[in-house]
Amino acid sequence: MHAAVVHSFDTPPRYDTTATPTPNGPHEVLVDVLAAALHPRVRSAANGTHYTSDGALPLIPGIDGVGRTPDGELLYFVAPDDHGTMAEQAVVDRRRAVALPADTDPDGVTALAAAMNPAMSSWVALRRRVTLDPGARVLVLGATGSAGRLAVQIAKHLGAGHVVAAGRDPERLALLPELGADETVSLQGDPKEAAERLAATSAPDADVVLDYLWGPVTERALPALLTARTDRARPLAWIQIGSMAGLELTLPSQFLRAANLQLMGSGQGSVSTAGILAELPPLAERITSGAFAIDPLAVPLSEVEQAWTAPTAPGRRIVLTPGK
Repeated sequence: MHAAVVHSFDTPPRYDTTATPTPNGPHEVLVDVLAAALHPRVRSAANGTHYTSDGALPLIPGIDGVGRTPDGELLYFVAPDDHGTMAEQAVVDRRRAVALPADTDPDGVTALAAAMNPAMSSWVALRRRVTLDPGARVLVLGATGSAGRLAVQIAKHLGAGHVVAAGRDPERLALLPELGADETVSLQGDPKEAAERLAATSAPDADVVLDYLWGPVTERALPALLTARTDRARPLAWIQIGSMAGLELTLPSQFLRAANLQLMGSGQGSVSTAGILAELPPLAERITSGAFAIDPLAVPLSEVEQAWTAPTAPGRRIVLTPGK
């Protein structure tokens, strides 16, 4: 079969031939892959920087997808640990899959492949890492990427009363009020100045922060927000999800003593596999029902090498589909 194959962590995957995987055990089935999205998580695995990478090559990238079984069943699935999804065929463990309506149209398949992974980041965080009280205030740091854009919508969908969306891209930021953002804040320029802009909004009184950025942005924003907080004894759940701005930060210990800060992460390990899988069916239902605005870009699998480095609009997600 053909697949996207990573031969080196320093170069994009190539469209290449590889052995067709073989199902093992009663829960596995071979599917024809209809759509597999190019998520940041996929990129980090393909360049060897993701914390779960074992350094083994060659590898087929892709962590999820939509496929059809030989019996015609349509599935959204999360890939087994030893198989990627950017291929003509993939092995699916039914325990890590969600059945979809068999007549879901190609646009729906593409949208689902594009949205499930980025949507899962905030959906799981708000349903598994914290209790989101009705009317709660939520700050999304990094709201102009695909995951952040969906996080704004999901926070409102799950009952947030006020959402502050902060991001760098001005055009994407301007669109977020239509998707549920009550306030928007530009993070362009110096991180110190961006933190001061955040502190001048209602963001300091957030109940939950969904942080896709980390690094220098959070290093400046977190102290600024805690300092400006009206009631520092009120719990603030700061959920670290992504590190688009940097992998590390320095946090003076005084801020952990001077405010009721609950610093946590959400991802593989902090949420059990069973917990993540339990959230797939309700999330898939919301996506296929059209509850969220999604902006996928379908590209043939044969063009994976070009797609890997092609510029795309902020927030847009490339989805690899069959064909040449």
